[in-house]
Amino acid sequence: MILKDILYKVAIEVVKGSTETAINKIEFDSRKIQQDDVFVAIRGTVSNGHDFVEKAINQGATVIVCDTMPEIIVTGITYIQVKDTNAALAFLASNYYGNPSQNLKLVGITGTNGKTTIASLLYQLFKKAGYKVGLLSTVKILVDDIEYKATHTTPDSLTINHYLAEMSAAGVEFCFMEVSSHGVHQKRTEGLQFAGGVFTNLSHDHLDYHATFAEYRDVKKSFFDHLPKTAFALTNIDDKNGSLMLQNTTARKLTYALKSYADYKAQILENQLSGLLLKINENEVWVRLIGTFNAYNLLAIYGTAVELGLDKLEVLRLLSELESVSGRFQFIVSDQKITAIVDYAHTPDALENVLKTINDIRSNNEELITVVGCGGDRDKTKRPIMAHIATSMSNKVIITSDNPRTEDPIDIIADMEKGVEPQNHKKTLSIVDRKQAIKTACQLARPNDIILIAGKGHETYQEIQGVRYDFDDMKTVKELLEQLNK
Repeated sequence: MILKDILYKVAIEVVKGSTETAINKIEFDSRKIQQDDVFVAIRGTVSNGHDFVEKAINQGATVIVCDTMPEIIVTGITYIQVKDTNAALAFLASNYYGNPSQNLKLVGITGTNGKTTIASLLYQLFKKAGYKVGLLSTVKILVDDIEYKATHTTPDSLTINHYLAEMSAAGVEFCFMEVSSHGVHQKRTEGLQFAGGVFTNLSHDHLDYHATFAEYRDVKKSFFDHLPKTAFALTNIDDKNGSLMLQNTTARKLTYALKSYADYKAQILENQLSGLLLKINENEVWVRLIGTFNAYNLLAIYGTAVELGLDKLEVLRLLSELESVSGRFQFIVSDQKITAIVDYAHTPDALENVLKTINDIRSNNEELITVVGCGGDRDKTKRPIMAHIATSMSNKVIITSDNPRTEDPIDIIADMEKGVEPQNHKKTLSIVDRKQAIKTACQLARPNDIILIAGKGHETYQEIQGVRYDFDDMKTVKELLEQLNK
């Protein structure tokens, strides 16, 4: 491949050297550079790729893409100065892989909560409808039936285009992709052709990365601003930021809601632990998922499927067959009739939604015991809020470790404890060891009680001081409840 062939749409400011040079592949990690590679110098949150230009050349890079020209220009090397190396990487990657997003219908799902559920269930629904489907999610990457491990909610541009190219080669017709605020801000979705975008909701999250809530909101909005006229933009109009997402988009504007007038409207007729009875645009459907938040998710799925051309009644039938996503309100009932629920709720809004759902369903003759923690090296402002919500909406609460990362879990727990009001102190315990916290919840539970284990959901590890240890909330609670039966 020749360099000039992958420069389409890259905002070039200066070129030094030849664009006729043959290239091998594109890299933004200098450690992976091989002979004739293109090295794109990215300014990251931890390191600056511009500091590794010399290393990349020594390892064989013949093309350097940068936003500032190096002081030393090496003969025989092509230097391309661009305004934004993140955006340049996205366009280079898309061109390198033959613009694979143009060969399928790509739908991006963004918002604070619900992204994984909506993307994963759309994958499930379209598979059941007989299509070849792709998925780019927090939980996993799927190229039709082939599964790959996911490392980020929205992967880097090279990874995205690599898997989209795999999907294109496999004959995939539809791909559903989680679009995070980090991914949009770092231009990872530039150069992709979207057939549609979905907005779920917006609440307190990622304020360790975005300076303000307004910045977080505006980054989400920018995803819709860049959708093409040929795409659809489907937004949750019940969310106070829902209409804002559609303000400047040229895409076809569509809405969904439970409370407001909308293109796609739903009413909850029944809400039980076994499922939901919904009325969607005058048709009733029984689904296996529960809770108001899942009614919103299912409505977004219904709207997306219809906009992508599926028959309305067929979509309703398929909705009734969908099964919950790993770590999203997954539950088991022990022989002692203790219900244990595992959910990824790691934001105040998500935790409140899950607790409200449980409280709406239960009879109040049983106790709700919540096990909750907060992640280290992340937004500290939400810690007391999470503890306040848990202790206000549960009979007993055990505050514990989530992924402490490089922080001392005792400090994280202390931050959370600040949100516990005096009247709730007696029903609150703090146990640093997560397994011991879950074990204590199991020991406190009586027949018909409910245990909620919140925060980690599908994750099968705990990250402590840079080391990932095996830890699975669902597996742990299953084993502990079985031991109690013996």
